[in-house]
Amino acid sequence: MSYITLTLPFNANGLEAKRLLSTAWLFKIASHRMLSIAKQSPVLPVTDIGWKNTFRRVIYEIVPNRRYTDGVIVLVRGIYESCRQLEVAFRDVELGDWLMFQQVEREYPVRNITLKQGYEFHITTIDYNGEAERVIVKPTVPKSYKLLLNRILDEKQKHIARVVIKDYGVRRDMLWVHGEIQLTIPIDFYYKYMTRYRRNYGRLYGGVDVNVDRVNLAIVDDEGKLRDKKTFWFREVVARGFPKKKARTIIGMKVHKMLRYAYHHGVKVLFLENPSTLGKLKLLWIRNGKRLHGNYNWKVSIFRSSVIEMIVMKAPLYSMKVGYVDPRGTTNSREHDEIMRRCRLDKHTTSAYLIALKGLKQP
Repeated sequence: MSYITLTLPFNANGLEAKRLLSTAWLFKIASHRMLSIAKQSPVLPVTDIGWKNTFRRVIYEIVPNRRYTDGVIVLVRGIYESCRQLEVAFRDVELGDWLMFQQVEREYPVRNITLKQGYEFHITTIDYNGEAERVIVKPTVPKSYKLLLNRILDEKQKHIARVVIKDYGVRRDMLWVHGEIQLTIPIDFYYKYMTRYRRNYGRLYGGVDVNVDRVNLAIVDDEGKLRDKKTFWFREVVARGFPKKKARTIIGMKVHKMLRYAYHHGVKVLFLENPSTLGKLKLLWIRNGKRLHGNYNWKVSIFRSSVIEMIVMKAPLYSMKVGYVDPRGTTNSREHDEIMRRCRLDKHTTSAYLIALKGLKQP
């Protein structure tokens, strides 16, 4: 089953901020401890229960809460499995600069980070003495997500929850934190209530080329004839120091604009480049000097893959199917240069056109 994560920002201060911050720090300390032990182990377990039996006791001594303890174990095991998949040395990875805590059991209600009526979350926190206490956080909920949260409550939909601390400090002698509550729900549940167009009568095909500052769309018919083309720009997000969250919001708006345009111009299937499998190493939890520092091409591939994933996730909201094509030859090839000259297209639109043609040729 596939999942999607809803992000709900919040602010807290005073005692609530103190307890949220202590829980996040204890979770991170426990993660560092477990990662260190796992890297020194000559043999690691192969099953979920094996990992939990091996590491629960040592993690529980730092975070005396069973659900948060399992959250640490799942996090570190995910790093290990991603390293195996990507053939990266597990002993070389380090944890990134993050503060968060999570409950990974998919259940309703989520015991430690509990959604309540009125869009409140009652969160189990741990102080530095190991004492547990519930605090109440009321995040900012976008209008489009309120329906989903109501349906989670009404239908008792099982989900996973995480608290991420984005920033913290002291103002007027009072501690404050800014963070996000992240809810992970089944994507089928998301589509059930968020779909904008439930029928698509289009007969055309779209090729999409993703770059760091734009998305190019080429629309073709079933014979491969170019019927339309359009570029959707987001130049501002590539500026140095541009806020990542704001950038993602802008890109998300452009993705929706592109999908609406494609829907209203008769596109029923979109074709995109098949992104490399990046696993959880593309997330915030790991830092690896060989892959994340001074490697512009790798960072660009991360960015492009994340935008492609966003398009794939949003396309069903417009009742459009998605297909992947092999990206080889869509950017640098004799065919690419020939089409660019013959059709008088820019190189990125040509790439989108070639992606659409490749998709048509697939069985």
